[in-house]
Amino acid sequence: MTGSLDALFAAVVAFVGGHFLLGWPSIRAALIEQIGANRFRAVFSLAAGVAMVWMVLAYGDAPYVTIWEPPLWTRWIPNVVMPFAAILLVCGYNPFSPTAMMADEDFDDPHLVRGILTVTRHPVMMSIGLWALAHLTVRGDAASMLLFGGMAALAFGGMVKIDFKKRAEFGAKWAPFELTTSVLPFRAILEGRTRLDWKGIGWLRLGGGLALWAALYSAHPYIAGVSAVPM
Repeated sequence: MTGSLDALFAAVVAFVGGHFLLGWPSIRAALIEQIGANRFRAVFSLAAGVAMVWMVLAYGDAPYVTIWEPPLWTRWIPNVVMPFAAILLVCGYNPFSPTAMMADEDFDDPHLVRGILTVTRHPVMMSIGLWALAHLTVRGDAASMLLFGGMAALAFGGMVKIDFKKRAEFGAKWAPFELTTSVLPFRAILEGRTRLDWKGIGWLRLGGGLALWAALYSAHPYIAGVSAVPM
C-alpha cells in the first residue's frame, strides 16, 4: 500500500478521483436517494479521510526520484504565497459562503458578497491550490509532483465543478453571486464588480491566518523534514 511511486499514484487517484466521482451530480443524487443525505456525508467524509491518510503515508514512504532541480531562488515562492494562502484558508471557513454551505436561502441575502468572498468566491479551494502550486516550484522529485500536482488538480478542478454545479442547480439565483465575485483573487475588485470588504474580513481572521502561517512555518522542519527558511 506504500513504499513505491505506484502506491502513491494510486493513493492520489483515490483521494482526488474520489472527490470528483462522489461529488458528480448524478452519482451524488443517486447515493443520497439510496442512503440519505446524512449517511452520504458520513460515507464521503470517511472515504476521503481514509484516502488522505493513505496518500500522506504513501508520500512519506515513496522513493526520492529527481525529475528536475529547482533553482535556489524558487524557495522564496512558498514564503511569499503561503501567508496569503493561510489567510484565505482561515477566512474561508464562514457560515455565510454559498460555495461552502450550498444553501438555497443564502441567495436571498442582499449582503451575501462580503468578507473574503469579495476577494475570491472559493477561498478554501484557492488556498489549497496556491499551497500546491507554490510547493511544486520547490520540489522537483516525482513523489512531490504526484502529491502537489494532484492537490492542485483537485483544488482548481473543484472550483470549476462547483461553479458548474451551482449554475445548473440554482440558475438565476446563482447568477448575481457569480457576476459580483471571481475565482481569481481580486479580479472582481479590479474589474469594478465588487469592493474589497475589509470590515467583513476582520482583523481577527486576518491575524488568525497569519498565526496559522507562522505556526506552519515554524513547524515545517518537523512536518516536512526541511526548513522553510530560504537559503
